[in-house]
Amino acid sequence: MIDGVDARDVTAASVGRLSVWQGAALYIGAVLGTGVIALPALAAQAAGPASLLAWLGLVLLSVPLAATFAALGARYPDGGGVSTYVRHAFGPRAAAVVGWCFYFAVPAGAPAAGMFAGAYVAAALGGGARTVTATAAVLLIVVAVANGFGVTVSGRLQLVLAVLLVALLLTAALTALPHAHWHNLRPFAPHGWLAIGGAATLLVWSFAGWEAITHLAADFRHPGRDLPRATGVAVVVVGVLYLAVAAASVLVLGPAAGTTGAPLAELLALGIGGTVQALAAAAALLLTLGTMNAYVAGAAKLGAALGRDGALPAWLARGGSAGEVPRRSLATVTGLSGLALAAATVAGVGPRPLVLLTTGSFVTVYALGTAAALRLLPAGVARRCALVALVAVCALLVLTGRYLLWPLLVTVGALVYLRRRRATGPVPPG
Repeated sequence: MIDGVDARDVTAASVGRLSVWQGAALYIGAVLGTGVIALPALAAQAAGPASLLAWLGLVLLSVPLAATFAALGARYPDGGGVSTYVRHAFGPRAAAVVGWCFYFAVPAGAPAAGMFAGAYVAAALGGGARTVTATAAVLLIVVAVANGFGVTVSGRLQLVLAVLLVALLLTAALTALPHAHWHNLRPFAPHGWLAIGGAATLLVWSFAGWEAITHLAADFRHPGRDLPRATGVAVVVVGVLYLAVAAASVLVLGPAAGTTGAPLAELLALGIGGTVQALAAAAALLLTLGTMNAYVAGAAKLGAALGRDGALPAWLARGGSAGEVPRRSLATVTGLSGLALAAATVAGVGPRPLVLLTTGSFVTVYALGTAAALRLLPAGVARRCALVALVAVCALLVLTGRYLLWPLLVTVGALVYLRRRRATGPVPPG
């Protein structure tokens, strides 16, 4: 242990390959999800133009959360990500719990995101449920292949996707501006000021993802320097894009902003012309592919780290060092995602159950991660950010309610696995 950091963490940090811009692109892809297509409409429906205050509040709130995980990633660059931080703060059992919550959330969340994109493609091309499933399957395959070639290839793909995505969202906002009217801001709070809280609750999930790239911290060329820089770039870009699209939706579409299913596509249709359904499908594919790529890359690294630490079978540990490709863990995540997609398709339940399984897990990850930050980070700005983030996450836990049942079951599974492993052999020390 060197100054609170594992020697293996320091060694791994010297052979990374991700640049600042590739890391920022991965962050942007993880945070900007398919929600940007529909959530501006849902927020406007809940609070009218006052929903812009909810967007602004969450942009500001994402700063301490992102800063907290960036500080942890720079101090403990390891494929375990949040699991590593929790291991240093609270021991191997808590680390296994948070690791399982993240690792087994991704195979549920990835196909759900793919099915969301598939619904837009089906609306544009037809084919119904078959198109939805086929689109989700193709996205899973593309992401698996990209990550199979290593984090450098995955990072380059993400950089291309991020550039296209930023261009798309800026084009939607800027080209629609000539159609903006200030009178669309009146009445500003038609449903009362308390409705802003309801809108904020809807928008929370648009800002999830700041923890995902911490699993790739050791793959940065200089984690202590590059990870905070990448985070800073991503916070600014994500904040500007979200506010631009939300403001354009309210100012351009007016009352219709709360009734349209795809305000982003409506803005593009007004600004540059074209068929709304086709534009929505293109936007959904870009957004979804970026999100899936970032989360699958992080989960693959995490699985290898959990295998190394004894929280999952050691068979998964291969390829977990910086610069290596964790193909066994990647194959496991992809296979489980395929099974989840098949189960949802056969049952005909759509993505909703998968989303609910994912929701509580990520809130649990945030809660344990920010609590670990308070124990690990030295006094200063980063620690104060961690305190603000923890308070905000505790509020999210209350809002999540019954959906915390799934991470509770995952917690039981992780602890049972550790107990059985201890009975058959030693567990690596935390």
